[in-house]
Amino acid sequence: MSGDVDSALRAAFGDARVSRNAPLAPYTTFRLGGPADWLVTTRTAAEIRDAILIAHAHAVPFCVIGGGSNLLVADEGVRGLVLRVHGGDVRRLDDSTLRADAGVTINGLVRWTVSHALVGVEAWAGTPGTVGGAVYGNAHFQGRLISDLVVDVLVISRDGVTASIPSDQMEFGYDYSRLHRTGEVVLSAAFRVTRGDPDVLRETARASLAFRKRTQPLEKASAGCIFQNPDPARDPIPPDMPASAGALVDRAGLKGRGEGAAHVSTRHANFIVHDGSATAAQVSTLIDRCRREVREQFGVELRDEIVRLGFDEGSHVHSHR
Repeated sequence: MSGDVDSALRAAFGDARVSRNAPLAPYTTFRLGGPADWLVTTRTAAEIRDAILIAHAHAVPFCVIGGGSNLLVADEGVRGLVLRVHGGDVRRLDDSTLRADAGVTINGLVRWTVSHALVGVEAWAGTPGTVGGAVYGNAHFQGRLISDLVVDVLVISRDGVTASIPSDQMEFGYDYSRLHRTGEVVLSAAFRVTRGDPDVLRETARASLAFRKRTQPLEKASAGCIFQNPDPARDPIPPDMPASAGALVDRAGLKGRGEGAAHVSTRHANFIVHDGSATAAQVSTLIDRCRREVREQFGVELRDEIVRLGFDEGSHVHSHR
């Protein structure tokens, strides 16, 4: 079986683009995690479809990664095929719409829109990850949701059927889209834009980058925010605290606390950072410790914003993160 899969992948993509027992740590912002049985890097929708059809034909589990942010890969790695969606194009559809391939980075999309004097995504400058990942998790920043800009999403199912899904059928919510439920994979997304002043757009992008540098530990390896912010309508947040996961972790006395070489950031308590010597198991243990302490002290159950990949091989996560 493994030989058949390997032969099919190499026939489709060539030896240089198919890796066996490939370390995944270099492809994540956490710089952690073990190997994938197979790793294939794709750029186009046709290549993504070919890889998925091969996995489907051989009954091989697969998952998708993009920029590797918001992702924690287990030390033992990931069984099956890991499809890395990397690169692609942005193109203008009409005066109010553009389409970006799933593997385009959000920063790449920002640069493209600024250079073409198009208003829409400039405030997302500095956002890690790809278009596919942003759609998958409905990326958010300072109260904005990427879904506010999405017109439609071109997806492919696990058995290779493509479909164009209007934004109002994507089931967008906080850190959520229908892709969590269906396992569909993003091929591209259309975004709403308007004409603007490039100088104003550049200033907005610079301000976004400056805010991130000022408030986030960007100089260390991390996966971005670990937990979703709690919902005031559902969670018993103390009246003197904001609806912020970082504030809860901070108030629980966990800033700077560690597990092995992994530590809760002293700059932003919703980040876990390390100096290069941590393990994914240490990070996972620290995440669970933070969740437990916040639950015991405040009665709030923090929910993961990150995707843990390979920790439960029974649930094959489909993420562009």
